[in-house]
Amino acid sequence: MTTRDLIVVGGGPAGVMTGLLFARAGCTVSVLEKHADFFRDFRGDTVHPSTMEILSQLGWLEDFLKRPHHRLDHAELRIAGRDWTIGDLSHLDTPAPFIAMMPQWEFLDFLRTKAAAFPGFALEMGAAVADFLEEDGRVSGVRLADGSERRARLVIAADGRSSLVRQKDMLPLEVLGAPMDVFWFRVPKTAPGSALRGSVERGRLLVMIDRGDYWQCAFLIPKGKAADLLAGGIGPIRAAIAEAAPELDLADLDDVADLKLLSVSLDRLTAWQRPGLLAIGDAAHAMSPIGGVGINLAIQDAVAAANLLAGPLAAGARIDPLLHKVEERRLLPTRLVQSAQKTAQDRVIGRLLEPGPPLDHAPWLIRLLDKAPLLRRIPGRMIGLGIRREKVESPAAQPA
Repeated sequence: MTTRDLIVVGGGPAGVMTGLLFARAGCTVSVLEKHADFFRDFRGDTVHPSTMEILSQLGWLEDFLKRPHHRLDHAELRIAGRDWTIGDLSHLDTPAPFIAMMPQWEFLDFLRTKAAAFPGFALEMGAAVADFLEEDGRVSGVRLADGSERRARLVIAADGRSSLVRQKDMLPLEVLGAPMDVFWFRVPKTAPGSALRGSVERGRLLVMIDRGDYWQCAFLIPKGKAADLLAGGIGPIRAAIAEAAPELDLADLDDVADLKLLSVSLDRLTAWQRPGLLAIGDAAHAMSPIGGVGINLAIQDAVAAANLLAGPLAAGARIDPLLHKVEERRLLPTRLVQSAQKTAQDRVIGRLLEPGPPLDHAPWLIRLLDKAPLLRRIPGRMIGLGIRREKVESPAAQPA
């Protein structure tokens, strides 16, 4: 049986980017994706400036922006019957100072096309991984659901918050908790505009993402209440949404089947690696949807892993002693972002979802951001570029 340099479990953004960068460095790589295609709704579609910096460093940003997408460069919030502008990305010193709203299947197909230029890259669709193989105390490969086996010198788990690493208790997990879940849905767009919008009221929070000809909407609900709300039918839910955003055309939102439930998680592994195995992306740290930063943190993990491991792996070096460096590099930004998300969840979202009197004014910080355009650049920078941006430093053994 052929032993590859690397097996990546999971063909999402982190997995395909990881496979691409390692193959670019001269490694032989198999990316294993359990689904037969990339077409799934309401996956993370926000490609932030930090990710587009990576594509620019690889020389691919222009090609990426030819793919269908919509651009957002500011954020608005409706509180107490008034719209407030709270974030601005347009002044970021970066090749693409905006969020590119691109269907995830377009992004993944773009990465797959670029990865195909490297002879060591292989992507297997419909290849569900059922278990890890272990020999002499280290992970040595995977066993697929069909019983076949794949062996590699290193396995990277990039298979999301339902990762096999978590299911098998391969690595310890710390749960931070979340007070809300989310109903995702889409409605036609009837008026021009280009922004990320939020509507906030006591007991009701709605986020609207401009997707060109439609709004992709997130309706936040108290944790664990989805079943009760769905049992009541679409009527009360649609009425609450209409109250939050009267301008929305909800004529097509006529069945609970139109709602896609996201069970929100906020957690992280307290160790990301063991001999032969490394976890990155949502497999290592499940993020709240606040800020839409999950994909972009995962891409940063992939770049860091390639920077630290791809060269030594291609050169035949022992890789286990190096795995901890990826965790050490990426743990700080993960902790800081999750800390900010937890603060927002516990002190703002969780309290707003509780019953209480209507809001009659916006918090002072919202009012300040609305009045001071320069200050709006701060949240724009935090969301757009994040903390500890990675730069592609892994070797390029073959030209793309």
